[in-house]
Amino acid sequence: MKKSTWTRRDLVQMASLGIDPHEASRQLSLFKNPPPFVRLDRPALLGDGIRKLTQAEIRDSLKDFDRARRQGRFLKFVPASGAASRMFFLISKFLHRPSLHRADLKREAMSGEKESEQLLSFVEALPRAAFWEDLKRTLANKGLDAERLRREGRYHELLSAVLFPEGLDYSRKPKGLIKFHAYGKEGRTPVEEHLVESSQYVKDSSNRCRIHFTISPEHAKDYRRHFKEIQNRYEGKRGVWFEIDFSTQEPSTSTLAVDVHNRPFRDRRGQLVFRPAGHGALISNLHRTKGDIVFIKNVDNVVMEPHLDSTVHWKKVLGGFLVGIQQKIFNSLKKVNSGKVSSRDLAEIEDFIQKELGISLGKGYSKLPLVEKAPILKLVLDRPLRVCGVVPNTGEPGGGPFWVKQKDGRLSLQIVESAQVNMADPRQKRLFGKSTHFNPVDLVCSLRNWKGKLFDLKKYMDQDAVFISHKSSEGRELKALELPGLWNGAMADWITLFVEVPLETFNPVKTVFDLFKPRHQAKV
Repeated sequence: MKKSTWTRRDLVQMASLGIDPHEASRQLSLFKNPPPFVRLDRPALLGDGIRKLTQAEIRDSLKDFDRARRQGRFLKFVPASGAASRMFFLISKFLHRPSLHRADLKREAMSGEKESEQLLSFVEALPRAAFWEDLKRTLANKGLDAERLRREGRYHELLSAVLFPEGLDYSRKPKGLIKFHAYGKEGRTPVEEHLVESSQYVKDSSNRCRIHFTISPEHAKDYRRHFKEIQNRYEGKRGVWFEIDFSTQEPSTSTLAVDVHNRPFRDRRGQLVFRPAGHGALISNLHRTKGDIVFIKNVDNVVMEPHLDSTVHWKKVLGGFLVGIQQKIFNSLKKVNSGKVSSRDLAEIEDFIQKELGISLGKGYSKLPLVEKAPILKLVLDRPLRVCGVVPNTGEPGGGPFWVKQKDGRLSLQIVESAQVNMADPRQKRLFGKSTHFNPVDLVCSLRNWKGKLFDLKKYMDQDAVFISHKSSEGRELKALELPGLWNGAMADWITLFVEVPLETFNPVKTVFDLFKPRHQAKV
């Protein structure tokens, strides 16, 4: 009899986290026998998987959007658990030096050190940062003058007050609570900008505006405190009332870590190490919103209010376009479920599936008798639907839209990240490089079926769509299992449509230096 991998202590630990031992064993086997890479057939291009909406389609979409908005069908979902530490990585790197003075940085910049040149530019621009006034007050409380430190080149004292606990403590705060944008002497966080943005396209006929944030447990108190401070102010200014909800990633979605020999990794106390599985695990959080139509957008992809018009316009267009497609799907499903579907009806539905949804019905479908076709059409149509805005690729790291070959040989539209592709295969690498568009995480999702019932979203995941990353813990190397993303493997079996949106709608803040780009600064 085969000995169990798990000890009694392991099983007690898993039970406390809500992790099924069979799932942990499945994950362990994935480390030993990783799933195959995604097989790219070709990149999705304009006219071949990516739609460029006509003016007539935009007008129709805006009408459909406004009707659904008034009915209260929309909700906004914002993944906001990320820490700001990556934003300030370069500054943190310099602060590990024993001294940090402008003269040293200038000398290094003159010799071609790009990072030193970048840090000098940052300090020069610092008075334009939304957190400058807070920084000045923090330093003044310690008897220091921020402007004088900057002028005299005493950068270690100045920048320490940005990152460390005795100052603004930005290295430990979540990105959603960093002040991004300056409005006079007041600063707004990304969370505040999401409230402002949501009030322009999520509110219903009763002026209710529903928004859901996923946050880390360690940041929960800070987020709740921030909302308590700002909610009434923005409700008063915008004439809306916000129905704000929070969730954290469930411990049961964490994945097992292993050592370099693919054995379960254990900490110094002998306990198994489970790690958060990434954005892909948020499919459970999305399901718990019980939403109807949900906008998904990352917490750092915001702009200042004067630059917001294009973003709001295209959110409405994407939302309305989904409503229009959804209605066609629902009408088709009503026909095939009526029991009285005609051959003409079937032909129209088949045409819609293949031409508008870009879904192949398979080589053998046309030879089937009429009675066998309707059940296949039900399976094809009765799934969650997502419309993904994609922008022209300008070299940003991340995923893009592709035609992917499934296990059964059919093609489907997917968002694919580089980690999912076998870059050692010259053809696959070449196909990935030919992508013309990028995924900015600008999604609108339909979570309910034609009867209004919530889909069980976990049924539409690709459980094997994982990749293995190398990390460390307690000074030892480990391997972690990560889900490629909420919009990748977690939505692999959804009906997917790609729509081109302007690049100006994508304004992420990955590093603090991005905050000085035009759309994060006030118009002059």
